Amino acid sequence: MIKKITLLALLLITMVSFAQPGMVGHLTIFSEDGDKFTLILNGEVINDVPQTNLRVEDLNQPYYNAKIKFEDNTLADISKNNLMLTDVDGIFSDVTYKIKRDKNNKTKMKMNYFSSIPVQPDFIPAPNVHVIHYGRPRQVVVQQPVGGVTQTTTTTTTQTGGTSVGVGVNVGGVNMGVTINDATVGGTVTQTTTTTTTNVGGTAVLEEAEPIRGCNGRTCMTARDFNAAMTTIKNQSFEDTRLKTAKQVITVNCLNTDQIIQIANTFNFEDNKLDFAKYAYDYCIEPRNYFKLNGIFSFSSNVDELSDYVQSRQ
Repeated sequence: MIKKITLLALLLITMVSFAQPGMVGHLTIFSEDGDKFTLILNGEVINDVPQTNLRVEDLNQPYYNAKIKFEDNTLADISKNNLMLTDVDGIFSDVTYKIKRDKNNKTKMKMNYFSSIPVQPDFIPAPNVHVIHYGRPRQVVVQQPVGGVTQTTTTTTTQTGGTSVGVGVNVGGVNMGVTINDATVGGTVTQTTTTTTTNVGGTAVLEEAEPIRGCNGRTCMTARDFNAAMTTIKNQSFEDTRLKTAKQVITVNCLNTDQIIQIANTFNFEDNKLDFAKYAYDYCIEPRNYFKLNGIFSFSSNVDELSDYVQSRQ
């Protein structure tokens, strides 16, 4: 009897697992009049080259703050907060929006909901749609005509080392040790590899490049140094002193978004969380993932303010 119950439970779990919807949504935006545009989601530029029909796949947030900037500077930007990628039941969808000009004012642009379908893993976009897979790194691939042939150059730059320097600081009468992870100390640590191939014929092509890493390409604090810094921050009795200490730590270090979130959550007041989140942006090694900080706020006004701040820094 017990075996039958166990088998039935496993069968139900398996059925539920297969029934779970995808945890990512897709977004397509097209211009009805063929106006080329650049899409910005949560302060991150999605397409470096303006497009008329853009599809962004694998978006993992239920809503985004979106901004449209047009190649034609005479056209007004479009801002749309809380652009939804889920249906009324919270299930991720494949959503399409349409951009068109206002009938009464040709420089005023509108972006309206057009259609939505369930996410299909085997969906194949039309050939005229420019597709970007959100979150995947992109190589720099440039083809240039050289003497009647096409030369393709691929350049990859990686960070291979660096030196840590210990510094003693005093914040609010409290002595603490911080570590500077500086890629410029102790010799050259940047390695660049360039591969060039030549093909007869061809057309000049410029593909989008991987976004530049934040904090001058340096690496984030080690887990050991970060834990020590967190202990020092938490030991501050007053929140103002805790905020000053946190800023002192990141001024000489780089952090990833998860580390920034952990520090921000040590503050009780949302104003201090927002203050720190803005300050930490310049020291984040992965600015493209800064949207993760939206989850630390209880009020949507603070989410909007941080998103606007990040957009202003692009």
